[in-house]
Amino acid sequence: MIDAIREFFDTYLRGSWTSILDIGLVAFVIYWLFILIRGTRAVRIVIGLSILYLVYLAAILIKLDLLRSLLETAAVVGLFAVVVVFQPELRRGLEQIGRIGSVNRFFVSTEVAGAERVAREISRAARILAGSRHGALIVLERETGLEDLAAESGVPVHADLRAELLVTIFYRGTALHDGAVVISGEKITSAGVLLPLSQIALDSERYGTRHRAAIGISEQTDALVVVVSEETGSISLVVRGRIERNLTEEQLRRRIFNLIRPQAPRRAVPFLRRSLEGRWQVAPGQQQHDDPIDPDARIVTPAPDGPAARR
Repeated sequence: MIDAIREFFDTYLRGSWTSILDIGLVAFVIYWLFILIRGTRAVRIVIGLSILYLVYLAAILIKLDLLRSLLETAAVVGLFAVVVVFQPELRRGLEQIGRIGSVNRFFVSTEVAGAERVAREISRAARILAGSRHGALIVLERETGLEDLAAESGVPVHADLRAELLVTIFYRGTALHDGAVVISGEKITSAGVLLPLSQIALDSERYGTRHRAAIGISEQTDALVVVVSEETGSISLVVRGRIERNLTEEQLRRRIFNLIRPQAPRRAVPFLRRSLEGRWQVAPGQQQHDDPIDPDARIVTPAPDGPAARR
């Protein structure tokens, strides 16, 4: 044992810089393996194998030849047993290595992939709820925080965003189906949240309390609000007080993704160029985002998808 340790120091620690790199990589692999099996049943198996290895070293030092031969013979069979026992951990480790080396990571950032997941889960939940005629009110937080509003009247959830969970929350008869669900990032933070109602007069035959609440919160914040009508089963998206109604699942997914996807920073324009091109003035007919929207222009019906829409 002492000779082996001395040989290790003589071979690796007195070598070139590549020996130090080699030791660092081996240490990283060992650390990664411990992180991989942390919290699993494999930890106890590793402890058991470590104890057997210590017994094997003790047998060599004390010169217990029979015990040493028995452990060496068992080690040959144990190599195949380890592959079977650690099969879930090995598969998970290979999957992680595959994700690290995925070519898709060079083209799609984490933020864009997260925005795609959020848009997909919300639109899928809206389609399921609309098909079963279950009303829903989903608020997607953007720059303006909604923590205070959610804490006052909502119930904390703090769960991963899943379409099935949204459908379950808004199922008729559950305790939280009447309020709104607040989504922050890729998490459902609160459910059963009471939203402020808009004071703008709308057609009460077509738009109920959910639409008034959606317009109210969108007027006060920059949140996106998805409304599923319980009476008609239609899907609407409310942005800054404007209602986009009768959306399909694909239309809703595209609209949400385009509104929450990370935008590239704008290039700075020199002051003289802005002055010469009149960039300080607002073009005729162009409104600022903070200006109130005309009540008559609040309702927008998108063109249907398909060949007929392109004619």
